Amino acid sequence: MLRRRTQPLTAAELAERAALRGSKPSLLLLLTAALAGGSSILSFQPFGWWPLQFLSLAWLFYQVGMGNSVKRATLIGWAFGFGWSVAGMHWLSVLMTRFAHLPVLLAVVAIVLLGLYMGLFAAFTAGVASWLRKRWSLPVAAFLLLVLPTLWGVSEWLRGWVFTGFPWASSGYAHDLAPLAGFAPLIGVYGLGILVGVGAGCIAMLTQRARWPAIGLLAGLLLAGAGLRTVEWTQETGQPISVRLLQGNIPQDRKFDMEFLTSIVTRYQAMITAAPADLIATPETALPVFPHNLPDGYLDGLQRYATSTGSTLAIGMPLFDGPEKYGNSLIAMSPEPRPYRYDKAHLVPFGEFIPPGFRWFTDILNIPLSDATRGAALQAPFQVKDQWVLPNICYEDVFGEEIAYQLRNAQHPATLLLNVSNLSWYGQSVAIPQHLQISRMRTLETGRPMLRSTNDGATAVIDHRGNITQVLPFYTDGVLSATVRGASGMTPFIRLGNAAFLTLGGLMLLGAWFAGRRYRLKSNS
Repeated sequence: MLRRRTQPLTAAELAERAALRGSKPSLLLLLTAALAGGSSILSFQPFGWWPLQFLSLAWLFYQVGMGNSVKRATLIGWAFGFGWSVAGMHWLSVLMTRFAHLPVLLAVVAIVLLGLYMGLFAAFTAGVASWLRKRWSLPVAAFLLLVLPTLWGVSEWLRGWVFTGFPWASSGYAHDLAPLAGFAPLIGVYGLGILVGVGAGCIAMLTQRARWPAIGLLAGLLLAGAGLRTVEWTQETGQPISVRLLQGNIPQDRKFDMEFLTSIVTRYQAMITAAPADLIATPETALPVFPHNLPDGYLDGLQRYATSTGSTLAIGMPLFDGPEKYGNSLIAMSPEPRPYRYDKAHLVPFGEFIPPGFRWFTDILNIPLSDATRGAALQAPFQVKDQWVLPNICYEDVFGEEIAYQLRNAQHPATLLLNVSNLSWYGQSVAIPQHLQISRMRTLETGRPMLRSTNDGATAVIDHRGNITQVLPFYTDGVLSATVRGASGMTPFIRLGNAAFLTLGGLMLLGAWFAGRRYRLKSNS
């Protein structure tokens, strides 16, 4: 039990505590856990109530600590993670119902099954922490402030790569505007997840005698993060460049309609050639067909425009490599013609590649271009004057370690990041503001500005300190014109990637083990 008392428990209280320690939590408790997890969506954008996340996790930590049963803790964690995942990713249902035309009931079943799978990672946190508590005879403080926070961060890291990973709604993203964001260049988003867990543990510790040390630790953590926000890990470099970021607002249900193709390619041709700029970028698959299906001379005309105006054009389109081989790609046309191609490397399961044994499901979804070829893990940036631009396509923006890997291993490390996306599959949902929040975290981790060109939002410019300097209104067509300057230098996260966060977690678990050993020796003396 977490709560310490000086008065003996009554018979009724003993019975209540015995029930709490049981191996099977009540249905009401599991429903409450799911609601507590689901409340976390309010900590992310567009709501931004990040302190709520501390309270939500503190509730989980307290409930896990209330009993001695590993099974009970695991089930509570599973329910909590289920609620967290369903609330954070419910917008996937828009794709299934509006564009894949699945019956609502089948879409609900799919979201529930996804939530049950994603909930396993929170179950891992609660179950393994409870097992270690018994195994290591952990005192309360070590359990709440070291073990649970570490395993929470590790579970989010696991969720980011197991079965190719789906790290959307990782807890650290909610803190892009909060004091903890100062730690992002050091330990990345998963490290922030550990620190969020420490903050939640501090709140759970308010049930103990050591209230003031817990309050002091939480305050110190927030103050340290705020102080780190003032550190300049990278420096602006080179001359600013002019950019034009296009937002076509093409209706998703017409995008792959061949009868609408002429309208699409004509619209983007007009948007691209409306005015010159050092860099003009279109969204992901702005041109939704292979080059040989475009009107004759279309790409040649764009190349002539690039040459005559000194503009570099970054165009999202699929590229054909042979029978049933194609990439979700971006090409760059520069004033001095030199071929450049970037292929999306981290593909979306079911949407861009078909997991073994699931072709039947992707056939039901009927998503165009759903079995693309994976690009290389390391791809070069392209040059725009004295800036180097590293593209990433839509979902790749969620994988900060992969972007850091490219930055530290490139022959010419990028000074600017460019994300081209199309989130129209998910309608007018929280997916767009959440993805913008994810992009801000990438700028904080890497100290690099981010340019975003999207179909219907969020087309934006984010500076190297994570500030959104310009953004177009969502769900409209338009062009964002800006002047941006790149940044050079290596943050600790670029140099170490997730190794920094894993080292922190390892040290915290080692500290917990020593605390448990000391507690056992003291108890036996």
